[in-house]
Amino acid sequence: MSGRDHAAGRRGDAATGALLVVGDVVTDVVARHRDPLAAGTDTAAVIRTLPGGAGANVACWAANRGCADVRLLGRVGLDAVDWHERELTGCGVRPLLVVDPEAPTGTVICLVDTGASAERTFLTDSGAALRLEPADWSPALLDGVARLHLSGYLLFSESGRALVSVALESARARGVPVSLDPASAGFLKRLGVDRFLALAEGVDILLPSRDEACLLTGLPDPADAAAKLSRHVPLVVAKQGGDGALVARGGAVHARVPASRATPRDTTGAGDAFTGAFLAALLRGAEPEEAAVDGCVAGAMAVERIGGRPPARTPDGTR
Repeated sequence: MSGRDHAAGRRGDAATGALLVVGDVVTDVVARHRDPLAAGTDTAAVIRTLPGGAGANVACWAANRGCADVRLLGRVGLDAVDWHERELTGCGVRPLLVVDPEAPTGTVICLVDTGASAERTFLTDSGAALRLEPADWSPALLDGVARLHLSGYLLFSESGRALVSVALESARARGVPVSLDPASAGFLKRLGVDRFLALAEGVDILLPSRDEACLLTGLPDPADAAAKLSRHVPLVVAKQGGDGALVARGGAVHARVPASRATPRDTTGAGDAFTGAFLAALLRGAEPEEAAVDGCVAGAMAVERIGGRPPARTPDGTR
């Protein structure tokens, strides 16, 4: 970690109740198209370049939903570090960005069908995002931190897995609870279910999507999947998109939280919005079931926006 990053960590020493997110920061190229993609020729689209990354999005939504001290450890290339720092700061997040000396900032092309579902497909070049490593970690990053959240994308590289191991060890030593979002069913399938569950050992909260929960258990019913996962992790909150969320613990589903109404424009980042709002609510003292309601509200807000982030704050600090 650079001197600049350690200095940023020290500035937060006096803070209490902070959320530290460790994860990916990427540049999203969002292409919204109404017609089916036409192979070998043009398909009309509206294209925007936006800040993204699952970890960064979670941090921004947590700040948007009332968490006063949100910090983000991520790795970017020199090509976009200043832009990403400004965007994170504008959302109320304290960026602790490591600049990779070799790799460019990760880039994701988001193909969004503007039909009724607003479903999206990702083409991902992880770049510097998955090159976080143990050398980027310091136990001092947990000073003043009440919760640590890990993006599952970290588990899809050797260096990221090593970082997760040392971060979990540091959190356990300090009694800081840890949450984990599996992040990607496609990457998760490649990693392997057994390997993922072994790497998640010691995590307090797991926040999978419907597809991820079913993949991790081999069960077709998301409620059964969430219940089974809660035998491995103390609290499982399974995000169900338009069907809300399931809260499971001790091998049983304890709450089915309905989704908030929304007119989808782009589902990119909806799960990240849920996670950020859920964690912000927990930090305010909410019970998991109450926090899941907040998560559903944020998820609905997210699908009505383009891109994965909430609106930036105005210069006076309002949203």
